[in-house]
Amino acid sequence: MNGASPVTGSTRPTWSADQIGRVAAPLREQVVTLVRDAILGFRLEPGQRLVERELVEQLGVSRATVREVLRQLAVEGLVTVVPQRGAVVTALSPEDAADLYEMRASLEALAVQRFVQRATPQQVAELRAAVEEIERTAGSTDPQEQLRAKDRFYEVLLGGSGSTPLQQTLAGLQARVRLLRATSLSQAGRPQEAAAELRAVVEAIEAGDAERAAAACVQHIQNAARTALSRLRAQS
Repeated sequence: MNGASPVTGSTRPTWSADQIGRVAAPLREQVVTLVRDAILGFRLEPGQRLVERELVEQLGVSRATVREVLRQLAVEGLVTVVPQRGAVVTALSPEDAADLYEMRASLEALAVQRFVQRATPQQVAELRAAVEEIERTAGSTDPQEQLRAKDRFYEVLLGGSGSTPLQQTLAGLQARVRLLRATSLSQAGRPQEAAAELRAVVEAIEAGDAERAAAACVQHIQNAARTALSRLRAQS
């Protein structure tokens, strides 16, 4: 598993099962988290085959566990089962990615509008704290730390929107959205830009301006799309 990452352009770091068993979560959940993080961190690259035998040896778990993990990640959209090849890390086409970004822009803009209308003062304060965490992690060398901070922001945003349909729809896109988010955030300087864009969203929300907040949200997603699609097109 050595080589240069097509996303980052740098030597791909190794990944291992060292942390398995160190936390209280069930084994399958730990392995799902480990492989998911390896995919989102591009230690397992788009299009790379996931050979059951190799995963059993590397992770030190049973073949049955590996199969359960691959099935779960396939449901999330991070793994694709290809005839004659087996399981591979999902490689989003630029066309699919563009569609996902358009869907995100519409859905998240609506979530922002609902947040302005429905969120409690406590939720607004939590959103401010979440964007401050995004700013803090923007310079981190750990992409998972950046992704966790973004996850928290959207968790608060969707919770404050008070819309179950929005939450359910975006939950179905979450894994692929995180894959695109990891792609855009891997561009030098993009984490800092994203933090500033999301601060603008929060400031508009705090001002009670739903229209301006939604527009800032759409602008953020369009900027992320330009970065990620440029990288995906360069690879195709």
